[in-house]
Amino acid sequence: MSVSLFVLNLLPIPILDGGQIVYQVAEIAKGSPLSERAQAVGQQVGLLLLLVLMSFAFYNDLSRLFS
Repeated sequence: MSVSLFVLNLLPIPILDGGQIVYQVAEIAKGSPLSERAQAVGQQVGLLLLLVLMSFAFYNDLSRLFS
């Protein structure tokens, strides 16, 4: 379970650690910090992606349980 959580945490979704790495790389490439607006939009998109991923996993679990 630890390895799967490690891999999941490194996905490039802004809320997770992988997303923070993407922000750092973007700041290095840009040469200046990202705007607050860009970070807020990234966080919202990341939260939406994470909710979709969790919903998909929950649906798969329920479909295997009841089929």
